[in-house]
Amino acid sequence: MNVYAVQLDCVWEDKAASFARVRGLLAGAGVETGGLIVLPEMFGTGFSLATDRTVEAEGGATTDFLKSLAAEHGCAVVGGVVEAGTDGRPRNRALAVAPGREILARYTKIHPFSGAGEAAVHVAGTEVVTFLWGGLCFAPFVCYDLRFPEVFRAAAGRGAEVFLVPALWPARRQHHWLTLLQARAIENQAYAVGVNRCGAEPEFSYSGRSVVVDPHGIIIADAGEPERVVRAVLEPDVVRGWRRDFPALRDRHWREAD
Repeated sequence: MNVYAVQLDCVWEDKAASFARVRGLLAGAGVETGGLIVLPEMFGTGFSLATDRTVEAEGGATTDFLKSLAAEHGCAVVGGVVEAGTDGRPRNRALAVAPGREILARYTKIHPFSGAGEAAVHVAGTEVVTFLWGGLCFAPFVCYDLRFPEVFRAAAGRGAEVFLVPALWPARRQHHWLTLLQARAIENQAYAVGVNRCGAEPEFSYSGRSVVVDPHGIIIADAGEPERVVRAVLEPDVVRGWRRDFPALRDRHWREAD
């Protein structure tokens, strides 16, 4: 199955302009039906904590955009959005939608980034979620979650074969980004798809480096630094064969993290 990582230079606090950039990038990417398109965290606005400009009701403009993108390309689409939960408080989420416009998964970031003040603005999620697409089991996470291996192990325990990490990961910690994606892939014998933005915002600059990592920790696709779409092929037999032939997950004894 093809996965398309959309490395976007988000337009600061301008959803319509960011949506237009996504459409333009995908128009020239040769997207084939049946695949998976992944966009960065909060791709419509960048990492703004101005909730009057970011927050939507569930089913708002960003959800509509993701649904239309999925229908147009015949692919599932995953992208970041800030939504008000049933209590009206903001959640930083990764939303997965199918070509038929149905919601496949709605994941709330479990670890808001306290270092930038996000934890004071966005409510933390409490649940790992998975969804099925193209014969594989996916688990979406968001950015700072990458530093917490226990939630990835919990997802693997629920059958996840591919981790999706939409992110807004600053350039100055690029080495951590790449190393942690490889670590999450190796230790869970899973694919890891990290999709970051490029460009700059008022507080942070970004170096892109959206990558797809295979279950052996090898980077099989790398977007580099420019705005672009990068494609990789995810093969069920690769992840399942490695788990069968080298059963490290089965051999685990320490279970408290579940």
